[in-house]
Amino acid sequence: MRTGLIAKKAGMSRVFTDDGRNIPVTVLHVDGCQVVAQRTREKDGYTALQLGAGVAKVKNVTKPQRGHFAKAEVEPKRKVAEFRVSDDALVDVGAELTADHFIPGQYVDVAGISIGKGFAGGMKRWNFAGLRASHGVSISHRSHGSTGQCQDPGKVFKGKKMAGHMGASRITAQNLEIIETNADDGLILVKGSIPGPKDSWVMIADAVKKALPDGVPMPAAVKAVAKADAPKAEAAADGAEKNEATDAPADGMENKE
Repeated sequence: MRTGLIAKKAGMSRVFTDDGRNIPVTVLHVDGCQVVAQRTREKDGYTALQLGAGVAKVKNVTKPQRGHFAKAEVEPKRKVAEFRVSDDALVDVGAELTADHFIPGQYVDVAGISIGKGFAGGMKRWNFAGLRASHGVSISHRSHGSTGQCQDPGKVFKGKKMAGHMGASRITAQNLEIIETNADDGLILVKGSIPGPKDSWVMIADAVKKALPDGVPMPAAVKAVAKADAPKAEAAADGAEKNEATDAPADGMENKE
């Protein structure tokens, strides 16, 4: 069982296939998704990876969280989430995961917080038919009607579908197909819609009801060297070569005793 990714919902678009079909897709942006901590069976009783994404200002991070991120040597993150993994799928702390963690044609499960609708009636919330538009119904056309029985049992059962708060709850959309990935730009195109508004955080993981296809990165797709660190590494290598050249004696100038 591999880890998932934390991504931001960028919006919806569409992709045209070679045969002219139009596929609606949701664009997910993966940026700075790093491993913040490991949960091991010996220490915590279960195996998981804690990931963080986004950059948070230091003034908006509590002191315990600052110490937690400093221990992992990563920047403070705006979103932190855990993904259960198998014992052989642990990734080193500080490693940055990329969008090619998933491959086209793979099925995934995406979890997010749905758009809040506020207080909604029975027709909108539960798709009730409502009362008749005529024949004696007076100003109760959109009401949900009777909610229970008479003296026996003399109460409304718990869980009865009634008017109330709608939306703003965690929803998981299962078996969504990956259409395309772009590791350079950190984009994942998922077929169909995904819970949540634009710019909201979502958790994307391998589908639990579908077999994992061949060719997926194991245990994860990790960014090898950060682009900002590459010039520093090259400069350090050049400096080492110059020092070796300076320390080496010139031809014919060896010390003769």
